[in-house]
Amino acid sequence: MKPQNRESVYRLLEELDGFGYDAVGLDRIWDVLFTDANERWHWVRATHYMEIYYLFHVDGDAPGLEARPGGEVAPMDPFGAPGRVAARRDPDDAWEPLLESMRNRLRKVKRDWIKANREAVDGYPLDRRRGILPHALVRESVPGLYRIDTDLGAEACAAFVALVESGYFRREESVTVPALSAGEYFRDCKLAYIAGKRPDEEVDESMSGREMYRRFADGRHEGLLDIDEDSTDEFGDWIDGKHPKRSVGGHPWEIKRGGNTTHIDLAVYRPPGRNDAFRIELIAPATGRLAEAVRMVLAIHAAGLPIGIADPEGVRKRLLAQDTIGIVPRQETLHRAAQDFDRSRGVYDVMHYSDLGRYKRRLSPFIAWDPLPLLLPQ
Repeated sequence: MKPQNRESVYRLLEELDGFGYDAVGLDRIWDVLFTDANERWHWVRATHYMEIYYLFHVDGDAPGLEARPGGEVAPMDPFGAPGRVAARRDPDDAWEPLLESMRNRLRKVKRDWIKANREAVDGYPLDRRRGILPHALVRESVPGLYRIDTDLGAEACAAFVALVESGYFRREESVTVPALSAGEYFRDCKLAYIAGKRPDEEVDESMSGREMYRRFADGRHEGLLDIDEDSTDEFGDWIDGKHPKRSVGGHPWEIKRGGNTTHIDLAVYRPPGRNDAFRIELIAPATGRLAEAVRMVLAIHAAGLPIGIADPEGVRKRLLAQDTIGIVPRQETLHRAAQDFDRSRGVYDVMHYSDLGRYKRRLSPFIAWDPLPLLLPQ
């Protein structure tokens, strides 16, 4: 960096030592929310770890910086690895207008930290914040939103909700069997494939379950297709990792292919602490595959066979719009963003604030925003 900008970084870091910080492991973390000369808001995070400071432009595109006291200030690559030049933007051009604005903010906080933090709470843009919003309000307000209940249909939706409310999935006999063969597993797969057929799929119902599994599953079956289809003992040994044909590193339960979070599993495993039974469970966390999975559950149940589904109460909430939608800052991708919310908040799907469109004003009062970080002088 230019000498004057390097010196500005050093002065900023010296001044930050006079403010309270968060401690995570060995990291000391300062979050500074401030406006630049054009009254645009920015969020910069400074982290001190092992005698090195790192600066990150949380809601902007300035490259991250690594600063060694008394040494060079160098950009990091986009993945945060130190010592390598990044640079979608020139670090001097990106940071020069920010550094003095940050120091001005620190002076304001020193003069009246309550007033300064109130300004940030009132002024920081909503599209860069994180929060939660009741799904029912979004479903009622935003046209064109994908609805699992509509995709599934009223009859199937009511049938699944009734199963959950009856306590079906909480009873061991509903979701476990004392013995199982590979052939019986493939039988369940066939029921699932037929019931979960998508509009763009062709499912030949004359095929056996084994043939369907070979066609639609992930393919990395770990030897499941190689064991005696009629033997419960062989299947048990295969499950327990004792069968000579059992391999590792595959995805034997991925009966419908997809990405890391968009496939469907029909999993079989031993219940915790037991080796005398097998639990059979459908797992389909992706919203776009959930209706498909519920149809599979209902078909297997209708055949009088045990079947479970991961998080049945959560699925019920999603069908009835009793869960919450996560609002994700605009600078963050939506991919896997639901996993960043604590499970107790009931977030299964996320969106950006801008996705609310012309309904922002209507829905904003119902959004529970996560608190912004406070900056306090020590």
